[in-house]
Amino acid sequence: MLRHLGTKRTYSHNVKLASLLGITAGFVNAAGFLGFTVLTTNVTGHAALFAERIALQDWMTARVVALWMFLFFAGAFISSLIVSRIGRNQQFSYTIPILLEMMILLLVALLGHRYDQSLVAKELFAGSLLFAMGLQNSLVSMVSGSVVRTTHLTGTFTDLGIELAQVIQKGREDRSGLVSKIKLRSAIIFFFMSGALCGAYLFNVISFYAFMVPVAILLYALMYDVLRVRLKRYYQQLHHPAKKD
Repeated sequence: MLRHLGTKRTYSHNVKLASLLGITAGFVNAAGFLGFTVLTTNVTGHAALFAERIALQDWMTARVVALWMFLFFAGAFISSLIVSRIGRNQQFSYTIPILLEMMILLLVALLGHRYDQSLVAKELFAGSLLFAMGLQNSLVSMVSGSVVRTTHLTGTFTDLGIELAQVIQKGREDRSGLVSKIKLRSAIIFFFMSGALCGAYLFNVISFYAFMVPVAILLYALMYDVLRVRLKRYYQQLHHPAKKD
């Protein structure tokens, strides 16, 4: 799911990637907003907020918003740098960005109850989640060849609208390919929304400990390829044991 790159990737790999990390992003988006009243999976809204704060000469808030946007960018940059530098020599180069994201979410889960709604606390907690989502968005984009993006739905809805308009046109030879893309976009939207619903519900029930859920999902995504390969080898050995001399 994560270790397959380029021509080795299949449609099934992208669907699995979209489902697991889409749920994670949706969960963090909803729980992060309820916890810190900040959208933590994209920077589109922050650009408008930054402009508003500048216009009102609220320099302190403008600085914080600018930091949030930079942290999302920094997460994307670091994730891309890691995959690009060691991806060719290390099969599981995606492990480091995923572990960093898990660490951040775990810290939010354990320390979130200390959040006091001050500007500094909001700057730290919300900024850390934006950094984590930058890590994830860049990683997913690179692994899938820019086919899957999980941290926001703007581009996904746009692509879905374009593809739906194309698929209803008569005489298109690429209809099967368009249908596959539509299914993938729909899966991303569905799992993101499902994650958001779960995040909102669980945050209201167990507060910041809800962030343990995306940590568990990321751990499963990290271990999926390793466990699948080992189980496959065990199954082959069980049914096709090596012949003794």
